[in-house]
Amino acid sequence: MLTMPWTDWLQRKVQQWRQPHADAPPEVQRARQLIAAVDKGGLPLNPAIVNQIARALGLDVSSRAPIDQTVERIRQALGRL
Repeated sequence: MLTMPWTDWLQRKVQQWRQPHADAPPEVQRARQLIAAVDKGGLPLNPAIVNQIARALGLDVSSRAPIDQTVERIRQALGRL
């Protein structure tokens, strides 16, 4: 099978990108999954789960806070990690 050099390069880059995430604590992995789903166009339907993820990251979240605001705070928290 003939492989192209750019496919090898791309595969190495994907492996490098995944590696640091695999070592992250479960709450950080779950938050990254949430943000990835939102970025793909998903809409979190259960605010309790979003709040639970935010609290696991150490954020103080009101149960009355809008979901989009909480997701943005989670995104900012991941950016600081």
